[in-house]
Amino acid sequence: MFSFLRRQGNIAEDQATQYLKEKGYKILERNFACKMGEIDIIVQDEQNTIIFVEVKQRKTNLFGGGLAAVNKAKQRRITLTAAAYIKKTKINYTALRFDIITVTAGVLQHYENAFSVNNLTI
Repeated sequence: MFSFLRRQGNIAEDQATQYLKEKGYKILERNFACKMGEIDIIVQDEQNTIIFVEVKQRKTNLFGGGLAAVNKAKQRRITLTAAAYIKKTKINYTALRFDIITVTAGVLQHYENAFSVNNLTI
C-alpha cells in the first residue's frame, strides 16, 4: 500500500515539476530532505524569488482535499526545512514564497503564496 501511495505521489510531483517548468520556473531541487523535514520541489523565478512547493495528491476533495492537508504543523516543518536549505546552499534570493500544488483526480491547481512565515530565521 505504501509503495502505491508513494508512486502516486511521485506521479503528482512529476506533473507539478513539468507544470512549473512550463511556467518558466527554474527547478533547483526535488525532494530536499533534512532532519527538519522534506520539501517536494524548490524553484526560482525570474525575479530571484525562491519558491518552496508542497505537492499534495488526492483522489477526491473529500475531507478538504490536498490543501487542507497542509496544516499549521506541516507549514512549520516546511518553513524549518526551507531555512535549512537556505543555510546549507547559501543561495542568494530577493524573496521567499511558499506554494502548494494539489493534484486531485488528475487536475492540477497551483496556490501561490499559500501560506507565509513571519519570523523565519535563516
